[in-house]
Amino acid sequence: MAHSLRHLEGRLQEPVVLDHFETFEFSQDFPFGVATPVGSRSWFVYGVDPAPHARTGLCSPAQLARLAARPLRASRGGYTASSARIVDLLLRLRSPGVPVELVGDGHPAYDRAVHRCGRPETIRLQRFPNPRRGPKGSPRSPEAIVRDRAMFPVDALHALLRHTIAHHRRETIAFGRRLNALMERLFLTAVWRNFVKGRSERRPDRSTPAMRLELAAEPWSWRRLLARRLFPGRENVPTNWLYLYDRNWPTPILPSNTRHRLKHAY
Repeated sequence: MAHSLRHLEGRLQEPVVLDHFETFEFSQDFPFGVATPVGSRSWFVYGVDPAPHARTGLCSPAQLARLAARPLRASRGGYTASSARIVDLLLRLRSPGVPVELVGDGHPAYDRAVHRCGRPETIRLQRFPNPRRGPKGSPRSPEAIVRDRAMFPVDALHALLRHTIAHHRRETIAFGRRLNALMERLFLTAVWRNFVKGRSERRPDRSTPAMRLELAAEPWSWRRLLARRLFPGRENVPTNWLYLYDRNWPTPILPSNTRHRLKHAY
């Protein structure tokens, strides 16, 4: 993914829709969001970034006691730091003299990330807060229609992730154990989405998001995607991605967390 982003530096020509995909590691006691910036026209996934956070919602006394006995997990800045890393990534791709158009659902972390980037004039943030919804099957309000249209590219990606990756479904016994492993599979899924899979199953246009950005002339096969070996030391890889590549983001509740220490991996 870093290799493809290198060819997009200074060429970002579309708004980017940002939202966090919610999942968990090991158990529902350890939830985390995954920032997923998606091109509004190309549907290209520009990256993924984890945002660990505390469990939300009501908990029974037994659940609270279990949480208290769990080892502490580093949040590494949570939603705000994750959003800031995505903002920095998009600024690298910004066309000269043109602000990045970022579309979000009104999450306060996105406002903080734009403010803390040090160059708020280079980012134009549009907010489409999630409105109240009626019972299932009831008509959508005008606000909900506007929000759904603006956020559709990232909502479609999240639905695809739930549908195609078993351990991200709402009810599953195939849940992921380690954040590092979950993120590795999400990176692989993002590359599949960008280069292998057509944008839509319902339309005859089978072009991929990468084709829309002129990164590819045709849909790629897995053989072509994995044909060339890439080394992180030769690419402009974001720091947090290298951290995940080295498997240095541990899951504290597990007795062992294997690091990536292969001599010929760099």
